[in-house]
Amino acid sequence: MTPSDVLKLGKEKGAKIVDLRFIDMPGLWQHFSIPASELNAELFSEGIGFDGSSIRGFQAINESDMLLFPDPETAQMDPFTAVPTLVLICDVKDPVTGANYERDPRYVAKKAEAYVKSTGIADTVYIGPELEFFIFDDVRFDQGYNFGFYHLDAEAGTWNSGRVGTPENPNLGYRPRYKQGYFPVAPADHHQDLRSEMVLNLESVGVKIEVHHHEVASSGQAEIDMRFDTLVKMADKVMWYKYCTKNTAKKHGKTVTFMPKPVFMDNGSGMHTHQSLWKGGKNLFYAKGSYADISTTCKHYIGGILKHAPALCAFIAPSTNSYRRLVPGYEAPINLAYSARNRSAAVRIPMYFGSESSKRIEFRTPDGTCNPYLSFAACLMAGLDGIQNKIDPGQPLDKDLYELPAEEAAKVKQLPGSLDVVLDDLEKDYEFLLKGDVFTRDLIDTWIEYKRKNEVDAIRLRPHPYEFALYFDI
Repeated sequence: MTPSDVLKLGKEKGAKIVDLRFIDMPGLWQHFSIPASELNAELFSEGIGFDGSSIRGFQAINESDMLLFPDPETAQMDPFTAVPTLVLICDVKDPVTGANYERDPRYVAKKAEAYVKSTGIADTVYIGPELEFFIFDDVRFDQGYNFGFYHLDAEAGTWNSGRVGTPENPNLGYRPRYKQGYFPVAPADHHQDLRSEMVLNLESVGVKIEVHHHEVASSGQAEIDMRFDTLVKMADKVMWYKYCTKNTAKKHGKTVTFMPKPVFMDNGSGMHTHQSLWKGGKNLFYAKGSYADISTTCKHYIGGILKHAPALCAFIAPSTNSYRRLVPGYEAPINLAYSARNRSAAVRIPMYFGSESSKRIEFRTPDGTCNPYLSFAACLMAGLDGIQNKIDPGQPLDKDLYELPAEEAAKVKQLPGSLDVVLDDLEKDYEFLLKGDVFTRDLIDTWIEYKRKNEVDAIRLRPHPYEFALYFDI
């Protein structure tokens, strides 16, 4: 689409408002809106100003003026607004230099795609994330100097099996047991129609969907799988995915969270990230007849992922809650190994189909609290470093890694168990991210500082509610 195509689309759809969206550094969509009468060709070439000092991870107050430039290829009509609204995803630029803003995550993703082409290794990278999320009916949380709590409820939660019903809301049973939500039909599956509506809303904004289903956990855990796409486009689609699932749920009086581990003792939510490199229409990861039909290039890409995984976690599993999920069991991908079909390894090679077009790796460690532009770009840079340096991933591990004898298990490296440790790992291992100026030292330093100050320290300083059960009477 060109700017003139966008103007034409807006008129055809009767748009009254234009919503300009961009992403902050932690990964939340930000926006402001203008009347459709203000949409013109100059907006695409000259941009529109905003206060960058009010955006997390962006500018200081003494250098706050920034510009947004809409990307005409991203134009879609918002499926939720009462007033017809045309949405444009934007890039951020510095008004003084005119250059793209180095801390704009979307720009980082664009540089990653440009870098892979500049290396000559590949001309296309495909990404296919599998986002999982929970659907709740009631969420309450608060924190003060003398208290702190959260409370979740879901009509579909198995903990409600003993609830006393009312004439307006009788208890009808039919709830997935803990860890058995994958995947009985209705009425045990409470959200078939809700997920289907989410799918239709996603497809209305150009996100191709392949499948949807209930996930393993009780209490409404869900998965809707998107068709793979190139890196920047896929990151854009992840933002639409979150927007559509959350707003569809809200329309029905429910709420969605992408927290990796909101429910104690049940499965968490990840964002398994499928990846492949292509050149001249050929899949560089495919080699018929080898282990899992993967090429040497693919093995080296895996080697890069596994080598840099601890540092990668700072971007791909970047919340303190991520490490409530990344523990042994629960299909948690903490083992730094690769395998065909084996879901207990950090990197899996799916074996559903044997064709060249389907050959890819599935990196199972990422989760939905990541910024997708930074997560996808970081994974690509690690994999490319593996190819460039011919990093050997070792032998595949096709055993259940959670049932290995102790002496064998001790030989398998595992991911760190907390956000503060992976931030330390990123401080030590970041050079591979700087190639091609894809990431900058400024962005990495800003990311580490923000995460330590606003998340690691914020959790470390507060008493945990369960500590009272452990220690109050000591």
